[in-house]
Amino acid sequence: AFVGQTTDAATGTASIIVNSEGQNVIVIVPGANLLLNFEDLKRASDVICKAKVVVCQLEITPAVSLEALKIARASGVKTLFNPAPALADLDPQFYTYSDIFCCNETEAEILTGIPVGSLEDAEKVGHMLVERGCKIVIVTLGAEGCMMISAEEPIPKHVPAGKVRAVDTTGAGDSFVGALAFYLAHYPKLPMEEMIRKSNCVASVSVQASGTQSSYPYRKDLPQDLF
Repeated sequence: AFVGQTTDAATGTASIIVNSEGQNVIVIVPGANLLLNFEDLKRASDVICKAKVVVCQLEITPAVSLEALKIARASGVKTLFNPAPALADLDPQFYTYSDIFCCNETEAEILTGIPVGSLEDAEKVGHMLVERGCKIVIVTLGAEGCMMISAEEPIPKHVPAGKVRAVDTTGAGDSFVGALAFYLAHYPKLPMEEMIRKSNCVASVSVQASGTQSSYPYRKDLPQDLF
């Protein structure tokens, strides 16, 4: 309902290169994405305020993403933020307005300056991000699953992923975030660790097919114990 067209810029695109191991390099050209503005948000504010979960990231102007999180938070809507593509000088308010802050190893390093090469590194960056004001931080670790660090729960939790043969990892993070948003909205009583485990399963299905959106499974193609 809130998608518009403009003659002032081209559609945002991403050029993706995938190697034989399924790992990727992506060049993002945001184009018209950067024209989304506060007026557009205002038009959609009723929908944002009635949502169960709002997901934001950084493929639009960061200030607009931040404002969306603020609108959501003011109405008691759960906020899930994925700092992708990451910015070293991210506005500190992003941490305090995100109920769940979900980043991968590369993004975590850009945000904290600490390279993430192990589970211990993931714990360290997670604690740093919690100290900046996040309630829950999830660091996604590809084949190693995820590390969850919570402000309320002092012991970090490693949630492993099942072993699969990756064909194309492009979009795995988005698959994980989308699945997590689904569980937050439809199964809010599930423990967070269980939501992460199920989201890992969905993401691991997506990496076994090539393409990005085309690799995302339909509900009917997933194990029914995920629902």
